[in-house]
Amino acid sequence: MARTVVVVVAMLAVLLAASSSSADARDFHVGGWAPNPAEPFNTWAERNRFQVNDTLVFRYNKDADAVLVVTQSHYDACNTTEPILRLAGGESRFVFNASGPYFFISADAARCKAGERLIVVVLAVRNNNNNTPSPPTLSPPKSSSPSPPTSPPPAATPAPRAVPTPPPKSPSSPASPPPVATPAPNASSPSTAPVLAPAPAPADTIANGTSSPPSPSSAAAALRGGVVLACLVIVGTAILV
Repeated sequence: MARTVVVVVAMLAVLLAASSSSADARDFHVGGWAPNPAEPFNTWAERNRFQVNDTLVFRYNKDADAVLVVTQSHYDACNTTEPILRLAGGESRFVFNASGPYFFISADAARCKAGERLIVVVLAVRNNNNNTPSPPTLSPPKSSSPSPPTSPPPAATPAPRAVPTPPPKSPSSPASPPPVATPAPNASSPSTAPVLAPAPAPADTIANGTSSPPSPSSAAAALRGGVVLACLVIVGTAILV
């Protein structure tokens, strides 16, 4: 009984995996598999993203053509001999069972050289675990104590400029007159000696045997005496008359 339960669970797991992989798989229709396509097949392949379990769908003329899965060297040379796989029947499906490059050419070498060939690069296998979001990074808890406010840096003060100081002024004093230049004595010119005036002779001195004339003060006194005497005479005469 237990073995039966294990088998059933395993089968369910396989079915779930197959259903999930098939749900993710997509079909890509190559379109008209023919030479000289309107859009080169490789250009069409570059516009799409192929992954494992995706499917290529080829439609072609079953009477005149087929699809060959070949190596890169056979692809470059359009060599139709010894292909890896041959697809025929007018409509073929090819499932990518691994990642990597795949090379397809026409079964006709002339049609291959005319552009009927295709390269498909399949991406790596899908990993559903990669789709799970990563847990957010926890930042360290912040401290509950408030941090002291940071004071702004002091502003740079310009250096003081050196101002030249004027020399101290002396107190104002009357300007002394410039010294008078005294002429230097000339050795060649005769020196002039000062002339001394003769002293006056005394009153009682007689020069050359003659008496000196009376001084003006004595003459004035004599004149005043005469005038006074004349006035007395006149006054006496008038009284007597």
